[in-house]
Amino acid sequence: MSTDMPQPAFVLVRPQMGENVGAAARAMWNFELDRMRIVAPRDGWPNPKAVAMASGAGRLLDEAHLSDRVIDAVADCTYVFATTARHRGLTKPIFSPERAMELAREKIASGEKVAVLFGPERAGLENEDVAQANAIISVPVNPEFASLNLAQCVLLTAYEWRRQSVAHPKQGYEMGKTDWAEAIEIEKLAEHYETRLGQAGFFFPATKADGMKVNLRNMWSRMRLTRADVQMLHGIMRQMVRWAGRSGDS
Repeated sequence: MSTDMPQPAFVLVRPQMGENVGAAARAMWNFELDRMRIVAPRDGWPNPKAVAMASGAGRLLDEAHLSDRVIDAVADCTYVFATTARHRGLTKPIFSPERAMELAREKIASGEKVAVLFGPERAGLENEDVAQANAIISVPVNPEFASLNLAQCVLLTAYEWRRQSVAHPKQGYEMGKTDWAEAIEIEKLAEHYETRLGQAGFFFPATKADGMKVNLRNMWSRMRLTRADVQMLHGIMRQMVRWAGRSGDS
């Protein structure tokens, strides 16, 4: 059964290869989308090649709505996007995938039904298809090679939907069984290195010693160390001091 999550319908218009339909289903389900609609598939339906390519997303194919015409596929929708890389000579608003899915989220949240049209692999949507849409989604691709594979276009749009719908940090860290070092731990590390480096005569000449220590402390803070890092750096210095002591004895 379909998920209950409000979402746009993805409409594959006259897809030519079953493999691409299956790959599109897989791309949709990667981002928890499962409202697939298919218009007049070239090789008929169901298609065993689509099933093989869909892998774990075969349910989307089983539940896909099949139509003969675009208008039938979007009849219950109040807002329709058409994906295209070509200028169509039609007066319509044009959105990036990011803004289109943001708008889709807003409309769906207010109770509207939204669909996104994806054209066949060979040449994309026809003008007659685009004319039935309210707006165009245009991807900023290489103008010398603008054609996207059907599944690629579905994946890109599905990703933007998911990104607009699910809070996700733009950057993070996997801490690897440790925590960030606290300021006092960095201070103790700096003191350890300053002491040992001072004993080794590193801060020379004396007139530059203060500036060198400031630069060293700035390096520690710029590196954003974890507690594991601090422990390792303490260990490195202790081992170097031990080695220097043994070398001196010999």
